[in-house]
Amino acid sequence: MSAASTKPYLVRAIYEWCSDAGQTPYLSVKVDASTRVPMEFVKNGEIVLNIGPGATRALVLGNEVIQFSARFGGVSRDIWVPVSRVAGIFSKESGEGLFFQAEETEGLPEDEPPPSAPPPKPKLTIIK
Repeated sequence: MSAASTKPYLVRAIYEWCSDAGQTPYLSVKVDASTRVPMEFVKNGEIVLNIGPGATRALVLGNEVIQFSARFGGVSRDIWVPVSRVAGIFSKESGEGLFFQAEETEGLPEDEPPPSAPPPKPKLTIIK
């Protein structure tokens, strides 16, 4: 049995730290076929999302997937991001947070979410 990844726990910890400090948590995501984000806002294969309580609805920071609804250009969109594609979570105001090596996903059908296997252990860099 493989050990559970620490990445989703660290993402939740930085989210809570930002919220407790009155700061805005932002999520950096490496976009691929396994992510469901508004592609018109993706730049250089990456999107940065405001995941603060005022910007999201029904936010779930799960062990395999982060999902929520948010408005983009006034239109509500459902967001679905495998934790393995998270490149970082940080405070908008201070820039403090954690950045990870986003894992590649392969061979996923376009209309089907990836399997719910836990992601491999990330490599971490602490930003101060």
